[in-house]
Amino acid sequence: MGITFAPSESDSGTSDLREWLRAQARPIFDTHSKSTGSDIAALTKQLESATVVGLGESTRFSRQTFGLRERIFRALVVEYGFRALAVQDSARSGERLDDYVRTGAGDPESVLAGAWRPTRTAEMAAALLWIREFNIEHPNDPVRIFGIEPPRAESSDYEVVLDYVRRQAPDRLAALESHLTPIRTAHQVDEHVQRHQGIHPGRPFIDDARAALALFEKLPMTTEFDNALMHLRLIVEFHENSVAGQGGFARDEQPAADRVIEWQRDTGAKIAYWDGIAHTAALPLGVGPAETSEFRGTGSYLREHFGAQYISVAIGFHHGNLGMAVAPEPLSDLVDAALGEVERSAFYVDLHSDASESIQQWLHSPAKLRTISGIYDPAEDATAHTTVRSLVDAFDVLVHIRETSPVHWLPQSSA
Repeated sequence: MGITFAPSESDSGTSDLREWLRAQARPIFDTHSKSTGSDIAALTKQLESATVVGLGESTRFSRQTFGLRERIFRALVVEYGFRALAVQDSARSGERLDDYVRTGAGDPESVLAGAWRPTRTAEMAAALLWIREFNIEHPNDPVRIFGIEPPRAESSDYEVVLDYVRRQAPDRLAALESHLTPIRTAHQVDEHVQRHQGIHPGRPFIDDARAALALFEKLPMTTEFDNALMHLRLIVEFHENSVAGQGGFARDEQPAADRVIEWQRDTGAKIAYWDGIAHTAALPLGVGPAETSEFRGTGSYLREHFGAQYISVAIGFHHGNLGMAVAPEPLSDLVDAALGEVERSAFYVDLHSDASESIQQWLHSPAKLRTISGIYDPAEDATAHTTVRSLVDAFDVLVHIRETSPVHWLPQSSA
């Protein structure tokens, strides 16, 4: 199993690991710089050869992890010709983001209003603004954005359905609203997060979605019926495929990977892929109570397709305020605890650096990395991690930030 790092231990293996990490750590002086900067020059140079770079965060609630990810992305665009950004969002949302950065249609806040909830932040809005400004300066060589998920329902779809009912069957409006109004809230706060926060109305949202569909299919069929039905079916699919609807986070990510592969094939662009580390990891993850089952994230399919031209970067943190909770120092068996022994506010480590046999054993052993989602509870911190069967095969570079502070939510988008 390799070296298990625990700060209280004094064996030679632990000491060797500590010294290796300190020797390999390259300092990062600013997580929010608007310039590329010499402190990340060696890191971004290492990513130059990639066709796709996965920039994964251990949480979506940290201003610092987002800021550093965006800073790396800017350097890839300016210095190494990356011209596409793949985001974990639906194709519909991705098209709006792309339209804004290409043409200036709308503004960052308005195009994010229908985006996946964790992306509705001031930090993401600033990132879109920077891409738009870059594209104005490079009209013949723009940066594009696309969502890797299929088209999915948005809050506006509910209004299309209800408008049809108001016009064609007003006597059934109250019945349809009784099913659609509660579940529409999932577009502000995910259903599984509502359950965690104790604000869920009780009935599974997918049950209400299916009940609404059953009622709607009995309504008068006019020329507008099929269009409204299409929107309602999107709503049903949204709730079927949600974390709550599926009973967990694991899902088939082959289609998401195919979307990245197809975009790269069709455009020839070098792509930065933004997601959580569980999705960008280049190996399947251990899941389940004993972590003996596997979940194949998008990154594992990208590594399979692109080989070494898919480079995976994991951006994590040691402790700090996430807005919805304060994360304590990581438990001793997490990689984040080992990285925390390096006395720097932010740094990165190339996992392919020269290392002794004992360090190589650690690098190729199963590893746990802190992972914090919207249902994180500090009292259950021991469960908040991602497990990979080989650290160096899952990630090429580790970026570590000592202390975090919260992202800034856009209006109507608080976590």
